[in-house]
This record gives sequence, C-alpha cells and structure tokens, in this order.
Amino acid sequence: MAQEQIQVLSLLDSAKTQLYHFTAVVIAGMGFFTDSYDLFCISLVTKLLGRIYYHVDGASKPGSLPPNVAAAVNGVAFCGTLSGQLFFGWLGDKLGRKRVYGITLMLMVGCSIGSGLSFGSSPNAVVATLCFFRFWLGFGIGGDYPLSATIMAEYANKKTRGAFIAAVFAMQGFGILCGGAVAICVSAIFRSLFPARAYSVDPTGSTVPQADYVWRIILMFGALPAALTFYWRMKMPETARYTALIAKNEQQARQDMSKVLNTEILEANEVKEEVAVIKRRNSFGLFSQQFLRRHGLHLLGTTTTWFLLDIAYYSQNLFQKDIFSAIGWIPKPKSMSALDELFKIARAQTLIALCGTVPGYWVTVLLIDHIGRFFIQLIGFFFMTVFMFALAIPYKHWTQKENHIGFVVMYALTFFFANFGPNATTFIVPAEIFPARLRSTCHGISAASGKAGAIVGAFGFLYASQNQDKSKTDAGYPAGIGMRNSLLLLGVVNVLGFFFTFLVPETKGKSLEEVSREDEGGAEDEL
Repeated sequence: MAQEQIQVLSLLDSAKTQLYHFTAVVIAGMGFFTDSYDLFCISLVTKLLGRIYYHVDGASKPGSLPPNVAAAVNGVAFCGTLSGQLFFGWLGDKLGRKRVYGITLMLMVGCSIGSGLSFGSSPNAVVATLCFFRFWLGFGIGGDYPLSATIMAEYANKKTRGAFIAAVFAMQGFGILCGGAVAICVSAIFRSLFPARAYSVDPTGSTVPQADYVWRIILMFGALPAALTFYWRMKMPETARYTALIAKNEQQARQDMSKVLNTEILEANEVKEEVAVIKRRNSFGLFSQQFLRRHGLHLLGTTTTWFLLDIAYYSQNLFQKDIFSAIGWIPKPKSMSALDELFKIARAQTLIALCGTVPGYWVTVLLIDHIGRFFIQLIGFFFMTVFMFALAIPYKHWTQKENHIGFVVMYALTFFFANFGPNATTFIVPAEIFPARLRSTCHGISAASGKAGAIVGAFGFLYASQNQDKSKTDAGYPAGIGMRNSLLLLGVVNVLGFFFTFLVPETKGKSLEEVSREDEGGAEDEL
C-alpha cells in the first residue's frame, strides 16, 4: 500500500538510465575534481614555501615551515570544510539543493585565486593571508559534499544510484592526479627556464626568485575547473524529491521529474495527494525521539566511520612526501634545488594516485551496485589494516634501499582499498539512509565528522613527523620509531572503522523512501 502511495517517487527509482544522469555526474563531479585539487595541492608546495620564506642565510640545511605554520597551512582548509559542510548541509534542506549549489563554486573560484595572490611584507603575513583564503576555500568545498551527494542520490534510479554517486566522488581521484600533473609541469618549465644548483653546492642559488610564482600558479589553477562548471550547475533543475516532499510545490515537482525522466507523469493533484500522505507520516525533527529511534544508530555509524577513515586517509595523503623522504625514496633536500624537490614530490604523489587512488575509486563505481556498500566498506577497512601493519611492523626492512619499491607498492595498495572501500562508501550512504527533509543536513554532519578526523590526522601526523627525526636508531635509518608508530596507530584506527561499519545499513537496490522509512507510518513527535 505504501508503495502505491509514493508512486510518483517510485517512477524516479525505476526509470531507465538516461543522458541526463551522466550530465549530472559530470556537473557534480567537476566540483569534486576541484575540491580534491584544492585540498591536496597544498601538500605539494609546503616544502617550497619553507624554502622560499623561512630560509636563514648561512643555515646548514634548506628552510622549512615551522611546526605551527605547517599545521596552519595544512589544516586551515579542513577547518573551513568542516564549517561549510555543517552550514550548507543545513541550508540545502532549508532553501533547496540548487539554490545554494552555485554559492559553493563561487567561493571556490574566488578563494583559489586569492590563495595564489597571497602577499605580505613578511613571511608570516604571506602565510596569514594564505590561511585566510584557504579557510574560505574550504568553506566552499565543504558545501559541495552534502549538496552533490544529495542531488545525485535524488536524481538517480535505485538500480544504479550507488554507481552514480560513487562516480561523482571518484572525480576526486582525477583532481589529485591533476594536482600532481600541474605541479610537475609548472616546476619542469621553471626548472628549464631558471636553472638552480643543489643546496649543498650553492645555498643562495638553490631557490631562484622565480620559484615564488610556482606555488601561486599551482594554487590558482584550481579556479579553472570550478569556473567552467558554474554555468551548467546553475542550469540544473531542483531535485524532484525536494520540490515534492519539502517545498510542497506539486506542479513544479511534476515538471522537474519530467525533465529528468524525459516523459510526462502524474497530474499535479495526484502528486499532491501522495505528498500529503508522506508529509503526515514524517514530520519529526532532527532532535526528536522518533529520529533517534529510527536513525540514531545510523547517524552514529556514518559519523564514526567517516571520522576514523579520514584520520587515516588524510594523514596518508597530506604527508606522503614525509613518508617517501623517510624511506629514502625522495632524496634529501640538500641534494636538490627547491624546484627539483617540488618536481620529485609531485612525481611520487602522482604515481601513487595513478596506481592506487584512481583505480580504487572506479572499481567501486563498477561493483558497488553488485556487492553492496556494506561489504565494500568492510573489505576496504580490512585491507587498509592489513597493509598498514605490513608496513609498520617490519618498518626497518622497508627503509633499506633495495626494498623501497616494495614499500611504494604496499603503500599504493592502502590507497586502493581506501577508495575501493570506506572513502567512497562513507560519502554515498549518508545520502541514502535519511529522510529527504534531513538528508542534506545529516550528510553534512557525517561529512563534518570526517573532516574532524582529517584535522586530527593532519595535526597528529604533523606532530609525529616533527618529533620523529630527533633521534635515530642504532642502525641509523631515519624516522624509524616515529613513522613506525604513526603507521601502527593508523592501522588501529582502521580496525575501529571496521567494527563501526556494522552500525550502517545496506542500501543496495532499495528506494530512498524505503531506506529512510519515509513510506512507513509513525508518530508525529517533532521537537
């Protein structure tokens, strides 16, 4: 009986995949392409910033960012992202997904350009300006998470919904790859135009003045894909589920559904009757006993698994350069010029993205609607744990030069199973399991919990990396105790994520109304 009462929405779930679905993936996905580019490109240029602005004449080694400055530069965008996820998640349920969708892109374009134009009379002034723009850049990026996930979930049919949401998120992989490619190209061009010697040969000439343009170009490039997407994002119609169930504009809902389905559907009065039934049954609020009974454990599951995943994932991503330096895969800074160092860091991170990160995303797209979200998340956490412990326990073995390739392969596999695993599913599931009027808000809360984990990972791993080189083992290999313990800790975090996954329901093949139980009766106890 319930299914007959929401027939208009079930048409969306049973509709054949059409061109419009793919168009929506590209439009929403380009936002995530920009998100990942902007968030992760900073890790490529932090060492360059240290050599440009914090070099001391006569120092025995190249300049580096002080710990507090490095923490601010790496973590401030995550603070903005967390705030943006909460704010735009709530706003998306109040004003509509489309109405606030363009604001996020405008923030990303403006603040990407502003980041590259960060000037000041002192190094600290430059960094302060950079942090200001990166906070608001993160704020815009944060809004993209709940809005893109919710829009794609509400457009897609139930048979391929997981693949379409995963495809939007998979554009992150291309953004990371693009960040590395841009850094490689820009640094290669400037290296050829403005040659410099290694620091050990010529300290004063190892960082040419033109290097200051390099990091600015890399950061500002992030404005380009966002700007190109803005027009098409503004042309997208509001999702029919929002218009029908929340805005209660039955006529507009029918028109929006017709655009997506490319067919004429129910008359407005039929839509009105069905919406009224759902509205009567589901009027409870976020802070109500009814929500706690129905979705309390679900929200706990989505927030904890995303929090734990991002501790591990962002630690790995932001500090790849430190890990590669620790095992000797990237030469010591003294043996390179500043642009040589940037080139080699970007090359290493691009290789990891190409071999592990990007394939993991797209394997998820191919398999998620066949084996389900729940099992993919369990598989991901399990193998991330296995490979983290495999790297950490015999850490001394991996620091030996002849074993560096094996280390890189194992490290790439942790990225593969992060993306063929919880990094994708923690984004997908919160867009499916909550009621329409709370969907964007709950996704924003879950995503913000993830960014809290990213902040913990970024600052925690930074602290470990700043303290691990103060002593060496008798064997003399660098970063042994600190890096090994960091990897062990990340393995434990993945174990916790594995067990918290059991709080999250499977959504494969179910309609959004069935998963969120909007097609069921219930007490009306709104608070």
